[in-house]
Amino acid sequence: MKNFYFTTLFLLTFFIPSQAFSISEADLILSSNNVLTMAGVKKSEPLGIAIVGKKIVWVGDINQSKNIKGKHVNYGNKAIAPGLIDAHGHAAYVAFATQVANVASPPVGPVKTIADLQNEIKQFIEIKNLKPGEWVIGLGYDDSLLKEQRHPTKKDLDEISTLNPIFLIHVSSHLGTASSLALSLTNINSETQNPPGGVIRRYKNSSEPNGVLEETAVYPLQMQVMSSYKDPLGSVIKAMEVYAKNGITTAQDGASNPKSIELLQAANNQSKLNIDVIAYPIGQNGSDDYVRSLNIGEYDGRLKIGGIKLILDGSPQGKTAYLTKPYLIPPHNQSKNYKGYPLIPQKTVNQLINLYSMAKIPIMAHANGDAAADMLIEAINKAAINYDHRTIMIHAQTVREDQIDAMKKLGIIPSYFSTHTFYWGDWHRDSVLGKDRAMRISPTHSTLSRNMPFTVHNDAPVVPPDMIRLLWSTTNRITRSGKTLGEDQKISTYDALKAMTINAAYQHFEDDIKGTIEVGKLADLV
Repeated sequence: MKNFYFTTLFLLTFFIPSQAFSISEADLILSSNNVLTMAGVKKSEPLGIAIVGKKIVWVGDINQSKNIKGKHVNYGNKAIAPGLIDAHGHAAYVAFATQVANVASPPVGPVKTIADLQNEIKQFIEIKNLKPGEWVIGLGYDDSLLKEQRHPTKKDLDEISTLNPIFLIHVSSHLGTASSLALSLTNINSETQNPPGGVIRRYKNSSEPNGVLEETAVYPLQMQVMSSYKDPLGSVIKAMEVYAKNGITTAQDGASNPKSIELLQAANNQSKLNIDVIAYPIGQNGSDDYVRSLNIGEYDGRLKIGGIKLILDGSPQGKTAYLTKPYLIPPHNQSKNYKGYPLIPQKTVNQLINLYSMAKIPIMAHANGDAAADMLIEAINKAAINYDHRTIMIHAQTVREDQIDAMKKLGIIPSYFSTHTFYWGDWHRDSVLGKDRAMRISPTHSTLSRNMPFTVHNDAPVVPPDMIRLLWSTTNRITRSGKTLGEDQKISTYDALKAMTINAAYQHFEDDIKGTIEVGKLADLV
């Protein structure tokens, strides 16, 4: 897939001096036998596209386009479509991922067993020539795919090295596991209490931490490892290349913090952002004054602060999402009635939604479990927002039919992590939710049937920003084992593409400039 930012045309990266507006002449004329405008026509057409400066000035018959003076590029049967838009992901984290060990399972990484994981980390230490005391960081291990069907513990990591602190981030990014030295350096021990919204897992019948940390308990380790981050600007450049290769012309940095925003600003100031990036800083845990100090909603070069993000619960595949009914098989040391937990209480959610909506700051809220979805719905309802707020419920994995009705009434846009159907569909059916609930994860058809806007996303780097796999997962809903997960929730290719183009532009308040190939919009193309 070609992205015009990075490869053939550099349409938006470099400003082409504008000629007088006329369809007899343009700076650039693109043509293809398969142009998908996403402007209502559900099939590709043989069209020409005339561009002056950064904008589309004419779209029409491919033969007529040959009469327009200017530079012509014909793509034959290769498709031209609106640039694909990342409805939710973590651009700064994708940058970070380029510098750490890949301990994911196939098809993303090589790890199938804990022994594989240990070997990968040992090789990483050797290749990077890490000295004693330097942090070793790995990303993407998945207990649901390891042969042992468990998280690696500190004992497993201590077998790799006792000279280097080791911290491995779970594929969900909501859990992690640390070696004894890493725990010691962050003062996590038998006497450390669970923080609000987090859990320090312990050995059975003991207060001794086993190395596995959930949600807010992970934060001290995250702060430590970020301090060992090398060449952050170089990693941003690599991340932009990853997005571009996948046809993404607008990336999101959801859950930004001041340091990641500073990094993106530095990259932007040095013209290292070759696609648009929209950041949503965390809006909870005392960060509201910082958020209100930012310039929200306006691009500075290629970077925009789009609004704020709240995190209401955790991960379904990590079994920390907040559900109304118990997990099918509860996680480590939990009872059969375990339903996960919220990261912040309802009262706080209500206060934050009211605070940001009164300031007209766009809100996106992470809510995987249906109990967390109830929290957002209650807060939006109580805030009684009377303007076009476009609040986004991120992930919305387990929303019920009655909740979708409420979301439509309140103007909440669901953004579904629909690649879950492939990556963890079997796990959800057999261990997390059971068959009935699992069949409805990412209920795109239910949403479409209500004529509601919705988007879909990869949540990169939780999974790679592969937009074709996202498209395939949303339309086919086939699991790793080849089984269909929820036939009734399949949607058409066109509707899935809408969720990645015009609907995603709408979500970001950019549907007037992106998302379709139409006269007057940016030449934001792939």
